[in-house]
Parts: sequence; C-alpha cells; structure tokens
Amino acid sequence: MPDPSPKKPVKIAPPTGTRDFYPREMLVRRYITDAWRRTALRHGFDEIDGPTFESAELYKVKSGEGILNEMFGVFSGKGLAEPQAPAPGTFDPRNPPFGLRPEFTPTLARMYAARAKQLPQPTKWFCVSNFFRAERPQRGRLREFWQWNCDVIGGEDLITADAEVVSCVVDLMGAVGLTSENARAYFSDRVILDAYLLDVIGIRTDQLESARDILDRGTKMTPDEVRAYAISRGFDSDRADYFSFQRPPSNKSGGASESEIQTVLKLGDQRLVRLNNAFAAFDLGDWKQLNLSIVRGLAYYTGTVFEVIAEGERAVAGGGRYDNLIELFGGPPTPACGFGMGDAVLGNLLEDRKLIPEGRDMLEALARPMPYRPDVFVIASPNPGCEELIVPTVARLRRGEESEKYKQGEAKPWSAERYSVPPLHARRSYKATKNVGKLLADAGACHARFAAIIESPEKCTLKHMDTGEQTPDVLLDQLAQRVSRGA
Repeated sequence: MPDPSPKKPVKIAPPTGTRDFYPREMLVRRYITDAWRRTALRHGFDEIDGPTFESAELYKVKSGEGILNEMFGVFSGKGLAEPQAPAPGTFDPRNPPFGLRPEFTPTLARMYAARAKQLPQPTKWFCVSNFFRAERPQRGRLREFWQWNCDVIGGEDLITADAEVVSCVVDLMGAVGLTSENARAYFSDRVILDAYLLDVIGIRTDQLESARDILDRGTKMTPDEVRAYAISRGFDSDRADYFSFQRPPSNKSGGASESEIQTVLKLGDQRLVRLNNAFAAFDLGDWKQLNLSIVRGLAYYTGTVFEVIAEGERAVAGGGRYDNLIELFGGPPTPACGFGMGDAVLGNLLEDRKLIPEGRDMLEALARPMPYRPDVFVIASPNPGCEELIVPTVARLRRGEESEKYKQGEAKPWSAERYSVPPLHARRSYKATKNVGKLLADAGACHARFAAIIESPEKCTLKHMDTGEQTPDVLLDQLAQRVSRGA
C-alpha cells in the first residue's frame, strides 16, 4: 500500500555556477546579447552557431588533454555506434565521448574547414550562445555563461583585420555607455614577445609556453613571487630575475648582446607602427594602449593579442590572432583573428555603473529593429587617394554621430536621443579589384540599401541599390545623414 503520510517538500537549488533568469534578468540578458548582435552586424559579421555539445576529440585537437579538466563530459548512455548501453567495464567517466562546449573557437574552426573552398576571403562570423566551464565559480566566472565571439578568417591584410576586431569590441563598449576612462583595450604582440624571450632573455624554444605562463600570471604577483614561480617552472636564477624585472638582460650568458636587443627592438617597432596605423584608420583613439605584459594564456595565438580591462573587473573581453588553427581541423593554412566576451563580467560592470535601462526604457531599447540589412556598402573609385579612405569612412558610419544632448550628459546610452545620426550597418569589399562594376555587384549580393562610391577626399556618388537612382557630389561628411534618412 502507498504511504498515506504527506511527504516533506524538497527545495532544490539551481546547480552551482548557473543562473535562473526571471523576467527582469531575462530582459537584462536580452539587452546585452542584443547589443552584441547589433554591433557585430554593423561591423559586417554574419551570425553562425553550432551544437551545444561536440566530440571531446574536437577540444583535444586545439587545447590538448588539459581541456578535459574544464569540460563537462556528456554521456548518452549508449555506445557511439550501437543503440545499446556500453558493455560492463567500458564506461570511463574520465574519457567522455562528448563535451558541453567550453568555448566556440574549435567549432568555428571545424565549420570553416568543412567549407573553406566555398567561403569568401575573408570570412567574418560571429556567434552569441551559451557555453559551459567546469571550474570554480566566482564573480564574473560561472559554469554556464553567454558569450559573444567575433572572428575574421582568411584574407590578406592581417594587420587591418586585427584592428577591425579590436574596433568591433571597442564599439560595443561605447554603445553600452562605457568610455576609455573606465575601460581600455590593452594589446601586445606574440611575435615581439617571443623574439624577446628567445633572443633577449635567451630561453629555449621548448620553454616558450612556460615563459608565457610566467608573464601571464606575473601581472598578479609581486616580483619576488614571480621569481620564485619562474624557478619552480625550471628557469635558472638569472632568467628568473629577468622575468621579475629585477635585472635587465646584459650579456649572452644571461641574455643577449646589444646588437641582438636592437634587432628585436627594430622588429617590434616595425610591427607596432603598422598596427598603430591600422588602429588610427579605425579611429580608436584613447581606447587602445600597448601593454607587452598582455600574454593571453592559450598557446595557439601567433600575433596580436589583446584584453579589454575595466576598473575593478577581470578582463571583459580578450582575443588575438591565431594563424595555425584552421589546418589542425583539416582546412587549408588560413590566417584568423577574433575575440570572445562573456555576459557575466560585462553584466556586473553595467549593473555597478547603473548602465542597465529599466522599465519602459528597457522595453523601448529592445523594441528597436535589428540592423540585419546593410545600410551602405562603401566602394572606392579608381581615382588617386580614394582607396585609403574606405576604412575611416566605414568606421565613421558604424560609429554614428552623438547628439549634443548626450555629450552634455542629458541622455542615456540607450535613449533614442543619444544620436543625431544613428550608427549604420556599413560594409566594404576586401577584394583587390578596382572595377567599380564588380564592386557594385558585391553591394547587390549583400542586399545593401545604398552603395557609396568615393570619388575624392571630399565627395562620393550615392547609389540607391533598390531603384538604381544615383546622386553625385554627396559630401563625405554628410554621407551618414543622407543614408540614415534614405538619401
């Protein structure tokens, strides 16, 4: 007979490191993910996604066996090929066949490799999805979180692509009301760093990963702690002094000769000049700052690396160049760069600074249309000096023009009154051709409303792609206004 006595109620909390999203929390999450999506679309990225769980082998390819320590293993209860449960003794909880995705880059690399020959050069993709990490929860770090990823894969102008992804994340920070006074994109370069470690400090190639780890952790340690950690990783006392900046490199036995140091400095100057010129084209201003202690712990980075850091928080976003990853997944050798930004750190930052709209303001902010269709496709005519105007013109269109009311602090970041000219979804061609007809075909292929053909440093021709109507002699500094009001 069933037990007639009433059962005691049982309260079950959500798993540690996860969140319940009640209506208000759901609106906040939507506000953040919408801001990500709007920014990525304006910058010409196309949205993709993949499965929430993948073969565990996918993560071993990129990150090795160590990734299993941060991955939630997934078991179907059945064998991989047969519908019945695994035979006794074959179930190994330390070796799951699948894993809940801890990051998106392996999925992106797998997807790109599968269709590499069919995709444009470069391919610009973004993803807004949830991810899972089996790690100790703390402020800004959870076991389930939402993340925004943007990547530029392929193409030839690698330095400009690096600046483009930094420009995208900086644009997001500005869009949600942050400024360069309370957040900054700190960048470094793995090529310069590795040259310094190998040629100046004098470490061996097989010690590179350990050396990067010391520099990465060293930003949170005292010099004495850095020195002790370097010794624990197998470095001698001389090099431990260099890592802790307690002793400068001075000679070959302990580091490098003066000529070798000058060679590394020259390499660094050349790369940094090119990168700073690219940043200037995107008008990043005070948002970016060189910091060679930015290492990024992942071994697959090959060039520029960066982190967006705000006062009182861990990194809000981070990323860099990874040119050797696509081929690990069966694709051709392909340069790539990108970044990831999580919702937990950004959400804390916005809540603390009262940059989350409430009530009617929130609903109106979420009701605005998503800019899926490109507003304008920018093209250069064959006239001299027009090609180099494309990037700064596109950057200006994407940024919009802020109103005096907002500049005076009388409008909120989410207010419809923030902009006198709204940010636009602007795209450009990455092809080497200067054939205007072919470039206009590209504008039509992406369904842009307008094409702007730069004719001189002051003027452009504006073509309405739906009607074919052309308006010559449009001033470049009035282009955004003309496009925003439909010409």
